[in-house]
Amino acid sequence: MPKTERFSENVPFDASGEMSFFNEEFLTITINKKEQWLHSAWKGYQTEASIMAGFEKILEALQTFGLKKVLNNNTGLLGIWTPAASWVGTNWLPRMHAAGLQHLAWVYSSSRLSQVSTNECISTTPLPHLIHTFNNLEEATAWLQSAV
Repeated sequence: MPKTERFSENVPFDASGEMSFFNEEFLTITINKKEQWLHSAWKGYQTEASIMAGFEKILEALQTFGLKKVLNNNTGLLGIWTPAASWVGTNWLPRMHAAGLQHLAWVYSSSRLSQVSTNECISTTPLPHLIHTFNNLEEATAWLQSAV
């Protein structure tokens, strides 16, 4: 496992205890020092390439900061992304688990097609017990705060 930065004094967190790790038009990843989790917020329509690149960045952040919790927020995601769904479930999620992931709160998009992709991803993974799905950010946040 790579050496982790684990919230050292050299990492620039803002007053709320958050730090931007990655910010592109399709995905924003922030690290929440207080809650000790990663928050990924997907935006707009996705391609297979953007899904794969984004999830690789999430893995990189998890490894860099030695985190065990992820809040995967799809509320801004539009449309279907099934071409990458199986890869996320069978390839990425096992690597996330190997890197230390214990709790993944996944907030559904309001887009029915995106929900189909999320469900396909979950149905293909050998680790469905790591994932809890939610219809809103508040419930997902509350669950993740209570997860130990």
